[in-house]
Amino acid sequence: MLFEPVRIRSLQLTNRIVMAPMTRSRAIERNIPNALMAEYYAQRASAGLIITEAVSPSPNGLGYPRIPGLFTAEHVRGWSLITDAVHARGGKILIQLMHTGRVAHVANLPADAEILGPVDGVCPGEMYTDALGLQPFSPARAMSEQDIAQAVDEFAQSAGLAIEAGFDGVELHAANGYLIEQFLNPNVNQRTDGYGGGIEGRNRFALEVTCAVAGAIGADKVGIRLSPYGVFNGTGAFDDVDAQSLALCAELSALGLLYLHLLDHSAMGTPPVPEELKAQLRSRFDGPFILAGGFDRVTAEAAISEHRADLIAFGRPFLANPDLVERMRAGAELNAPDMSTFYTPDAKGYTDYPALGA
Repeated sequence: MLFEPVRIRSLQLTNRIVMAPMTRSRAIERNIPNALMAEYYAQRASAGLIITEAVSPSPNGLGYPRIPGLFTAEHVRGWSLITDAVHARGGKILIQLMHTGRVAHVANLPADAEILGPVDGVCPGEMYTDALGLQPFSPARAMSEQDIAQAVDEFAQSAGLAIEAGFDGVELHAANGYLIEQFLNPNVNQRTDGYGGGIEGRNRFALEVTCAVAGAIGADKVGIRLSPYGVFNGTGAFDDVDAQSLALCAELSALGLLYLHLLDHSAMGTPPVPEELKAQLRSRFDGPFILAGGFDRVTAEAAISEHRADLIAFGRPFLANPDLVERMRAGAELNAPDMSTFYTPDAKGYTDYPALGA
């Protein structure tokens, strides 16, 4: 079943294999996508669906070095190179919109940008900067309700630009400790107003962003990625994580979204998302369901045949194997990824991995 065509809402896909979103840091000039990035994505167009690396809808969300943006005409032109290249090879491609929020350093941001988060404070840990090397995260300012409204609007405007740039839809990144999950997670979100204080308040920002984006481009072009039990960027599990996730799922389901994308980080050593919660989210979301996290061909096929998911997302295997679909279909050996080149600025470890027969 993994290699069979499937239709999800408005999209006809050639197979059930999804290229997961993965930061690659190749937008070297003013966070503008470029021809090298177009080559990278085109190489992987045999995936049933490509979800791009995380892309900021705002200058304030460019917390990492060289991550791409989508909020200017230059960005639209750059992304159009990529969507054209993928579509020319018969692929489908969504853009993942991610605001880094407090996961940022001022050296990575444009001069007029500001680091914002649900509350005042500093994300624990360090981050790389091109100018200064490894640095502690910079302090974030707590967002006012006006700031929140502006961020919601930025997501919606960026989604509109995504359609202008030729994307087949967008995925909202509500995982891995970035801005949307910063509001979802009470280990970060200590607000006591209408955007915190309990399940309904913590879910509010995610739902407002999703509704605004769906209103801008149509709900059947909007997916969302969640990672309950994730620990990245100072998040981590909390007492009512299951109840909150299920409440959020119910609200998202009612919108008629393109899909729900659930990420389990346990293959990287973090606590697993309980199988019971995965099953409950699967059953309560009325629409296509994607699972991600440590799958290979055998486990992916099992998840689909057992109706635990409609599609399976693969991350690092796609970094090193532009022809991953063909390799898995043939049972061929996979190239090993070179971690030292994951976030470097050039073609090495990006577009130079060999295809079968090369």
